[in-house]
Amino acid sequence: MEVLKDHKSKFGVNFAENKQALNSISTITSKMLKNELAGYITKFIKNELRNETEKTELVENEEDSSVDTESSKDESKSEVVAEESSKDESKSKVMDSSTAEL
Repeated sequence: MEVLKDHKSKFGVNFAENKQALNSISTITSKMLKNELAGYITKFIKNELRNETEKTELVENEEDSSVDTESSKDESKSEVVAEESSKDESKSKVMDSSTAEL
């Protein structure tokens, strides 16, 4: 739609304002056609805005999930290290008690 491409800055999400912008840009004599075009432009711009916000939210969610995944990997590594150190301590206690019996 050439009108929207050429004058996109004049249109927004308000139907009445889009209808007035069409009046100033073009000479559409048919009320029905003018309303259809204004409605189409309004719907098109609303969908564009909605798609942009959904993409932004999706990117933010992916970034958050990647950060969460990295932090959970770090936590699991620290848990493994903690388990290994506790195993080493229990082995040394067992060895100490066995040498004490001798």
